[in-house]
Amino acid sequence: MSGRLDGRVAVVTGGASGMGRSTVLRFLEEGARVVVADLNEATGKETIELAAGQGNGEAVRFLRTDVASEADVEAAIRHAVESFGRLDIAFNNAGIGGAFGPITETSVEDWDYSQAVLLRSVFLGIKHAARAMKQQGSGGSIINTASVAGLSGGAGPHAYSAAKAGVINLTRSAANELGVDRIRVNAICPGGIMTPLVHRGNPDAVRARLAGLQPLPRAGEGADIAGAALFLASDDSEFVTGETLVVDGGLTAAGPSAGRGPIGSREDSPFAGLVGVDRGSTGQDPIIRRNL
Repeated sequence: MSGRLDGRVAVVTGGASGMGRSTVLRFLEEGARVVVADLNEATGKETIELAAGQGNGEAVRFLRTDVASEADVEAAIRHAVESFGRLDIAFNNAGIGGAFGPITETSVEDWDYSQAVLLRSVFLGIKHAARAMKQQGSGGSIINTASVAGLSGGAGPHAYSAAKAGVINLTRSAANELGVDRIRVNAICPGGIMTPLVHRGNPDAVRARLAGLQPLPRAGEGADIAGAALFLASDDSEFVTGETLVVDGGLTAAGPSAGRGPIGSREDSPFAGLVGVDRGSTGQDPIIRRNL
């Protein structure tokens, strides 16, 4: 049976865990060859082992990648082309929680680090993926992970929300430029999704909370985002570009009375009352500078 991505090559940043890992495994199942670009080598190894267990070990590669570094992002794109001969799909998915705490207490360093990982990385991914795709001359699909936090105020920490709003607008802007080359650029806005970045080793409690946030009475899973990414990567969406696909179980449709802060910025966050930087599932510890 042929897959929807047969013969195609993808780079997935942040592909070593969470939504990225789910997407890597789904893309492989659909016939793609995939480069997993992630900072965390331990979870990267786990993802490669999972792919091998599904019989797809020869179709996947891991490259340690700091997505805030232009040299690293360029190297990930080059690795895909050199390993598999082309690039058809780039999923700019890597992310962190970023700076947290009151805006009056947020340091410039924490803000800049957050923007580098959450927004500059998407710019770099679009830039270098588009270069490779334009050189091939056969188009392609670029997908960016934004968030419901980028659609309104109050759904996430300040730096995170600002960066994700930037991802949404950058997606539209790049889609306008790259459409003539048949390169489609779209974004996905997840809501509360069960990933290590969200549950932090306490999945049962967080799953129960997320299930009550939106009209659909269950927590979102990585597979939900993988399905959306597959649609945007495949020919099923060949006339879709510049769009933001919200995958949130109806959270934003329910309006401001819905759950407050699926990203973990509210009182139930492990960082409530603190100031610092959440480095997510990079394998690096959070930085907590002081208790307010």
